[in-house]
Amino acid sequence: MLAGATGNLGGRIAAALLERGASVRALVRRGSAPDTLAALQRRGAAIVEVDFNHAAELSRACAGGACVVSALSGLRAVIVDTQTALLDAAIAAGVPRFIPSDFCIDFTRLPAGTNRNLDLRREFYDRLAAAPIAVTSIFNGAFTELLTGPAPFILYRIRRVLCWQDADQRMDFTTVDDTAAYTADAAQDPATPRFLRVAGDRISARELAAVASDVRGVNFRLLRAGGLGRLRTLIKITRALAPGTGDLYPPWQGMQYMHDMYSGLATTGVLDNDRYPRSRWTTVREVLAARRA
Repeated sequence: MLAGATGNLGGRIAAALLERGASVRALVRRGSAPDTLAALQRRGAAIVEVDFNHAAELSRACAGGACVVSALSGLRAVIVDTQTALLDAAIAAGVPRFIPSDFCIDFTRLPAGTNRNLDLRREFYDRLAAAPIAVTSIFNGAFTELLTGPAPFILYRIRRVLCWQDADQRMDFTTVDDTAAYTADAAQDPATPRFLRVAGDRISARELAAVASDVRGVNFRLLRAGGLGRLRTLIKITRALAPGTGDLYPPWQGMQYMHDMYSGLATTGVLDNDRYPRSRWTTVREVLAARRA
């Protein structure tokens, strides 16, 4: 079973599972976009429309499954409340395994209160600890695509790489497709441990500037904005001026992610990249080159 299949990551997990010959039951909310559902059906997924607030209905939808994978995205109402309903339904239906919608930097290594979105996952993590079901969280760092999108790691217009604190602090990045493929393998693996930690690439700001310079053919230099103390102050100011409490990614939320990554606490030690032989990891260089092309 897969919840969140209509989203970006969830849709890719569904595709990866189907490519591996798995039977995919997509649990979707009533009223989901018909074209998205049709695309899932064309790929071979079975669509089950459910009311996530109806425990018995959700449990029936989970019946007979080997693993429930959650790729749900949102704030507390989704990450804590809806996932708790999904977890309870999986347990009631006798599903043996559950993969929560973590897919982020390793929040277990971070102090509480540094990152709102990760604190929500931490709250659900505490509920998982007491659940009578095998659970596996997948930590993949940040999505590599953020380096070519809105996250201000690379400032293309001024040819700079933004750096906080330490230019040599390495950070973990994994593409959405690689994360989805690995999740599909993990979902079919009955012996997964509690945590799986992967990184398509591990790179520092200094190394990122060198790669960007090579790929773009122009010189990218470091822009050291200050230490982590200054960043924490900026987060407080930004949050006070533009709370955006109902937004998934207000500006200060992205700043919290950068703070956690540059702190070094979110960079995992031993990686589980080699657990599945078919895994192929896309480097930062490849993603930047694709953007350049």
